[in-house]
Amino acid sequence: MAPPRSTDKYAALNRKARHEYFIEDTIEAGIVLVGSEVKSIRLGHCSIAEAHAGPMQGDVYLFNAHIPPYKPARDNHEERRPRKLLIHAKERHKLLGQAKREGITLVPLALYFNERGLLKVELGLAKGKKKHDKRESEKERDWNRDKARLLRRDS
Repeated sequence: MAPPRSTDKYAALNRKARHEYFIEDTIEAGIVLVGSEVKSIRLGHCSIAEAHAGPMQGDVYLFNAHIPPYKPARDNHEERRPRKLLIHAKERHKLLGQAKREGITLVPLALYFNERGLLKVELGLAKGKKKHDKRESEKERDWNRDKARLLRRDS
């Protein structure tokens, strides 16, 4: 698993994913884009909150990611078109095999530019949380926050 990045490096975050799913594993993938999409993402105009990844024509694609048109471009793109993800064949087969299991889905967690300036997608192998699981994680988060307050106040 990759080390966490500072939040100012992200082009888009899917904050809802960690609330809705248990993230079992993460993987970094490249993404095939056209020029107007890259310019729009660099401006910060994109959303992956409702996106998911899955198989299509033997490859892994990102579906329902919203990248609005870049106004100055002559030839623009469709906002929610399927976008091919660039993953090594071995990893692709492993991901698709695990995604076929019941209750497992591929969720995009973040969109970011790496140090070379290439756009990457952080995908998570996710298993859906039930309502009681969400309540439990919320209780744990609240308790950790209260504990940190008490420790700060005592010192």
